[in-house]
Amino acid sequence: MAWTKFPHADDAYVYTAATLKKAWPRLHVGDAEPFPKKAALVDAWIAFHAGEFEKATKLGLDAGVDGYSVAHKASCMYATYLEKSDKKKIAMFEEVAERCERQQAEQPDNPAGYYWHAYALGRYAQGISIVKALAQGIAPKVRASLDKTIALAPKHSDAHIALGAFHAEIINSVGAMIGGLTYGVKKEDGYKAFKKAIELNPDTAIGRIEYANALVTLDGKKKMDDAVKLYEAAAAVEPKDAMERLDVEAAREELEDE
Repeated sequence: MAWTKFPHADDAYVYTAATLKKAWPRLHVGDAEPFPKKAALVDAWIAFHAGEFEKATKLGLDAGVDGYSVAHKASCMYATYLEKSDKKKIAMFEEVAERCERQQAEQPDNPAGYYWHAYALGRYAQGISIVKALAQGIAPKVRASLDKTIALAPKHSDAHIALGAFHAEIINSVGAMIGGLTYGVKKEDGYKAFKKAIELNPDTAIGRIEYANALVTLDGKKKMDDAVKLYEAAAAVEPKDAMERLDVEAAREELEDE
């Protein structure tokens, strides 16, 4: 079954090897990914940034473990934003999580294998319900992978975002007391993680969206004005690639729903 096409194709998101290298620090401040050494992987990342997620995944997987990072990211962004079938989404996240475990074994010092493991398991948990996922023992795995990511790459802004969301999701599911005692989560630690992420990556739209979501989830109406400001700031980010465009569109949708 063919993957759904990225609906906002734009020449501004189509890079060459030379322009990609120049734009790389801005495009990858979120995931701390190094510029690829292999031409085949440069092509995979060019496809990713243009929104050709299926092609990026295929090229990444064709390159073996060195291509897993781009394959993880392309699969996860596609499943998060474009896949319509919940069943297929969950299957894609499971596949990425399994692949990450292979990458962790072969590349134990590569933060991508841990970050995408946490991301995929987190989205899988949202797909089946956080309460069910907690019963399956997923929370400690997510936390361990996020902690390892940040230990290996302290400036990994996206990992700090995911850590903030982790705190918020668990508190929302089981409450602050049980969340704190069982999973070591605290609301203020979650908010601190979001602030750190935005400090590391001032252009992050998704960081602001997830922070706003957490404020609404954990503090409701009393933080609604702050959440709206964060959604507005996210919607105002100038996207530099397909993924950022999808983030910005998500922020705009949130504002329309307010």
